[in-house]
Amino acid sequence: MRHFSKFLSLVLLIATNAAWADDWPQWLGPGRDGVWRETNIVRDFPDKGLQIRWRSPIGIGYAGPAVVGDRVYVLDYELSEGKIQNNPGNRVELKGSERVVCLDANNGEIIWQHAYARSYRLSYPSGPRCTPTVADGKVYALGAEGDLICLDADNGNKIWSRQLQNDFDTEAPIWGFAAHPLVDDKYLYCVVGGEGSVAVAFDKDTGEEIWRALSSISQGYCPPTMITHGGKKQLLIWHPMSINSLNPTSGEVHWSIPLQPSYEMSITAPQLYGDLLYASAIGHVGALFKLDRSGHGAEVIWRGKTKMGVYSCNTTPIIEDGVIYGVDCMKGAMMAVRLKDGHRLWETFQPTTGGERRASHGTAFMVRHENGYFLFAETGDLILARLSPDKYHEISRFHVLEPTNECFGRSVVWSHPAFANRCLYVRNDQEIVCVNLAAR
Repeated sequence: MRHFSKFLSLVLLIATNAAWADDWPQWLGPGRDGVWRETNIVRDFPDKGLQIRWRSPIGIGYAGPAVVGDRVYVLDYELSEGKIQNNPGNRVELKGSERVVCLDANNGEIIWQHAYARSYRLSYPSGPRCTPTVADGKVYALGAEGDLICLDADNGNKIWSRQLQNDFDTEAPIWGFAAHPLVDDKYLYCVVGGEGSVAVAFDKDTGEEIWRALSSISQGYCPPTMITHGGKKQLLIWHPMSINSLNPTSGEVHWSIPLQPSYEMSITAPQLYGDLLYASAIGHVGALFKLDRSGHGAEVIWRGKTKMGVYSCNTTPIIEDGVIYGVDCMKGAMMAVRLKDGHRLWETFQPTTGGERRASHGTAFMVRHENGYFLFAETGDLILARLSPDKYHEISRFHVLEPTNECFGRSVVWSHPAFANRCLYVRNDQEIVCVNLAAR
């Protein structure tokens, strides 16, 4: 009876842990919606600061981590030749190796790594851009020059790989491949490039092409986005010429509407809110669409103009209760904007650059949790805040790591964090850090 009691206690402990454990298996979390659903999380930060559980060395990179169970997956770049220079209009040549690294989520120790030689010819060349996508025991990693690799999540063994530039007769965009791969059902969706192959669906288990679709002047950087509307799934692909809705199983185009950002920078994922879809980019380019319930059409409600809307670039906005919360690329301020008409409600630089003047590409990555937001600023600060139509209210702030990159003369860290195991996982170009966020 005593042994049974111990066994029962162990089962209950495992069940309890499973109840609150929430993986972060891809960019923007389990639902790609920027929402963290774990419970028993801090409501403010202690006066002495948050607990750093571990810090581990890492190479350069913009790619955020993915966390599944007790493992962290992240991409980096080990530079062997060349000098990093951030010129937005010119490509820089580097030599080195890209690497997929698997770390122990409890202590930051490396479990396995998969490295391959890869020369870069990119602007802002500091490493890979894409968060790994982890699904069904596999890790899908997309490097900055188009190396698409599927690895065994347990041991790092390669299952299959594709070289997108070679296989599809295309060139990496000037700022590198940055559209995070999407797994849905048996498909792996990628933004590739080339004639008729901006969007490609692969068999996620074999890497074989299932279908390809769309042509554009460039593939852009916007990740493939799956929505369900009118009871049907739609795959959204926004390239630098238009936003497009595709049949996920065939690649057939349901609808296509012109939406052309400056510098071919379609980046942030379109956001669905009821029947409405909002997409925005640099150059005051944005639009609110109303989707047809049939799934085969959309109409423009309003298009962006100066002093209305929020035109996000580095960070995808979040829509809550009819309000868009996002960071405006040109101004660098976080804004609250009324969805129905684009009217600006407030703006602040506090969670982005921490200053008071405009700063191009000012950045804060946004994750919603319960009735608040965790914001990771380009300054390396983690911020807990409340956002409402009336104001920005900062509750707590904690400096996690140093901004090791550069943008327009200021130091920045541009890497989307992961939230899992009641912790924050985030990296710069030198280290990856795990911060305890469990309630005291």
